[in-house]
Amino acid sequence: MTDPELLRQRALAALTAARARTGALTSVDDPELTAQHSPLMSPLVWDLAHIGNQEEQWLLRAVAGQDAIRPEIDSLYDAFEHPRAARPTLPLLAPAEARRYAADVRGRALDVLERTPLHGGPLTAAAFAFGMIAQHEQQHDETMLITHQLRRGPAVLTAPEPASGTTEGLPADVLVPGGPFTMGTSTEPWALDNERPAHQRVVPAFHLDTTPVTCGAYLRFIEDGGYGDSRWWEPAGWAMVREHGLEAPLFWRREGGQWLRRRFGVTEPVPADEPVLHVSWYEADAYARWAGRRLPTEAEWEKAARHDPASGRSRRYPWGDADPAPARANLGQRHLRPAPAGAYPDGQSPLGVRQLIGDVWEWTSSDFLPYPGFVAFPYREYSEVFFGPGHKVLRGGAFSVDEVACRGTFRNWDLPVRRQIFAGFRTARDAD
Repeated sequence: MTDPELLRQRALAALTAARARTGALTSVDDPELTAQHSPLMSPLVWDLAHIGNQEEQWLLRAVAGQDAIRPEIDSLYDAFEHPRAARPTLPLLAPAEARRYAADVRGRALDVLERTPLHGGPLTAAAFAFGMIAQHEQQHDETMLITHQLRRGPAVLTAPEPASGTTEGLPADVLVPGGPFTMGTSTEPWALDNERPAHQRVVPAFHLDTTPVTCGAYLRFIEDGGYGDSRWWEPAGWAMVREHGLEAPLFWRREGGQWLRRRFGVTEPVPADEPVLHVSWYEADAYARWAGRRLPTEAEWEKAARHDPASGRSRRYPWGDADPAPARANLGQRHLRPAPAGAYPDGQSPLGVRQLIGDVWEWTSSDFLPYPGFVAFPYREYSEVFFGPGHKVLRGGAFSVDEVACRGTFRNWDLPVRRQIFAGFRTARDAD
């Protein structure tokens, strides 16, 4: 897309959708906004003002060259300066003031969008800065949705059920042929620095699960004593299990011979046909070992999701180059849960792999590392400071992720101990 007016419309739609979602997630009483529902997360009111502050810094100051509105609050909302657990102790903007600030910034940002030529410098070319800010807000919306899952009390969010699905008639796994493919992108206009540049990778043939691992399959691992057998665990993962007495995914509990889970304030039986959720990388890796398989590498995951064997080219998404649609993927918080395994046949890859986009983030075996030729842009702290063996890569997005922040090339990363994120996995095995 190169037409400036179409780019402007796309940016406006992305910013508007993000702000509508932010409003829905923060439409709770002030005590709920200012409370820290978990030391793992910020108070919702911090996220709200942080969204506005980042928008001010990049769209009003960096793009438009305007003076700062509230320079004294920059340090309060610097994610690197204050860890999440400490943020409630800061002199944060009160809920009403945070809303006014974010609204003021947005009004000015839309004026900037209307009059900015969408070409020239790297921040304005193809409306990159506006797309980056829309993605940033949607990523914080996902973070706030995690906070909603962690909070105690009755449900305050509702959504319709996702599409139905079945694995009947589907193979357990699919053979992905070996050979080269193009990984990453140099052409996606709103791709972030860690997705760039496009480069060739050679991946040997392998088999990949047709669908993500389900709760029912994961229950067999639990019932076989998986959490009590050190053979399946990385040493650090086994230490985590022992220290915290883990015996199931986060939010699960056994009651009266039945496994239940808490989901956004509702307690319900664990659905056997739904992709398992809220498992750490260590748990995913242990299950794969127990099953005689392994986690896929990041390159394997992307080849399965983007490579078209017929044409030899890499597509934007498993289904092709068209943007996501409700019939193809469970994205955008349209639903508050993954769809059953086997759903969304319209979104499958050319090889028949399903649900690679949406439903659950999928852990891979890979460390978060730069691609050959990586250049940090527009700031080191987005990706570069996280590179290394400490973070594992997740791919594919989840029901909690908006399409503006989800592509076949999009890379997420987190610590291998993280369980509160909307993460599941699928497994792989070598072809030979």
